[in-house]
Amino acid sequence: MTNEQPLIRTVSPRDTGVRLDVFLAGLPEVGGRAQARRMIDAGCVEVPGHRVRPGLFLDGEQEVRFRPLPDDAPDVLRPDVPLPEIPVLYEDPDLVAIDKPVGIAAHPPEGRHAPAHTVASWALARYGELPTVPEAERPGIVHRLDRDTSGVMLVARTQLAFDFLRAQFRDRTAQKEYRCVVYGVPRFHSDWIEHQIGTDPKHPDRMATVEEGGRDASTYYEVVERFDGFAHVLCRPKTGRTHQIRVHMMAIGHSLVGDRVYRSRRRQHDRLPGGAPEVTRHCLHALRLTVPHPATHAEMTFEAPLPYDLEALLAWLRTNRPA
Repeated sequence: MTNEQPLIRTVSPRDTGVRLDVFLAGLPEVGGRAQARRMIDAGCVEVPGHRVRPGLFLDGEQEVRFRPLPDDAPDVLRPDVPLPEIPVLYEDPDLVAIDKPVGIAAHPPEGRHAPAHTVASWALARYGELPTVPEAERPGIVHRLDRDTSGVMLVARTQLAFDFLRAQFRDRTAQKEYRCVVYGVPRFHSDWIEHQIGTDPKHPDRMATVEEGGRDASTYYEVVERFDGFAHVLCRPKTGRTHQIRVHMMAIGHSLVGDRVYRSRRRQHDRLPGGAPEVTRHCLHALRLTVPHPATHAEMTFEAPLPYDLEALLAWLRTNRPA
């Protein structure tokens, strides 16, 4: 924070349990949730004894200190950098289907971060104001893909589409198909993985399969191709837990190639053979997504072809099978 004296507001008992960004948004000096998020991201807010992030839940009598946003503070939803190239698979007045490239997050993460374009900021720049949820700035975002997962992703352009599509994912009626490349060959040609997923007790920033206290998670998998020490696998997650496919495949001993976070004990030291194409991310792609159209309710299927890096790896594995 700058040397300017901060404004100090004390959390009242009625605001106990309220998120920091919601609390700030209700102050006349701030004037809205988007401005509150910008102030937090710019480092203009302090809560003594706590790491400041939008989702910090406040206690009664806690002090919140803040200063006005500098004139040159960047807007994370409108960063002053060129828009990324994001292929559009389909668009109409209600929704947009894109082929999300590797390296682009769905929306700005919570907490401080360097401004960078996301799917949300790209959509805002291309289509104008979009619907979002009350507690966060995620314009148009109805579901998410990891930053390094490529493939089909939907953006809602109207409130009706936003609410309808979010309900399809919440109610598990959206049909999702992913492709991944894993270390080793699964024992079964196809099977269901039914393991609860919760926060990893040893690594709070990661997810893990847990015996109790997690959320139900279900993933169907099917082996598409077998190679020497690798497999090309189709996955259809029924639920939509954070990092679900990566965590579930690790749980059955078949970590995704390129995944530096989720590695099974059997596979944590595995490497691609010499001469294989370089892999710079976890090998996971959202190939196909089927949902009813929010206005007509006609079933629609969107497909994003396998990206070059996965195609190159699969082509190399096919030509380097053992004799």
